[in-house]
Amino acid sequence: MALSVLVIDDDPTSLDLATRVVEDMGADVVTTAPDGGSAIAAANRMRPDAALVDVGLPDRDGIDLAYELAALPWRPRVVLMSTDPDAVTCIHPTQGREALPFVPKEELAGDRLRHLLTSD
Repeated sequence: MALSVLVIDDDPTSLDLATRVVEDMGADVVTTAPDGGSAIAAANRMRPDAALVDVGLPDRDGIDLAYELAALPWRPRVVLMSTDPDAVTCIHPTQGREALPFVPKEELAGDRLRHLLTSD
């Protein structure tokens, strides 16, 4: 069975690109979401194995959303992404939380995303 992924991004072009990249690596994009509220609802409905989350979302901080998704009962793997390659500096562990993986959007098509979404 293929890895199921939820892709979250408010920019339609970036969402389409991320969806195609995930599908090209052999995973199933089970659903997409343009904001944090619909992402949580979709995650609870679809229970994906993983989520690819944009750092900048219109209704809430993507980093906080990523931690919320990672804490769901089935513990999906969560990877953050951003057009700003320096956004990783905002993702360091805070408040006792482990750092979540990050990949710049310009590097989505590389092997790094596949590794981050599939490795234990």
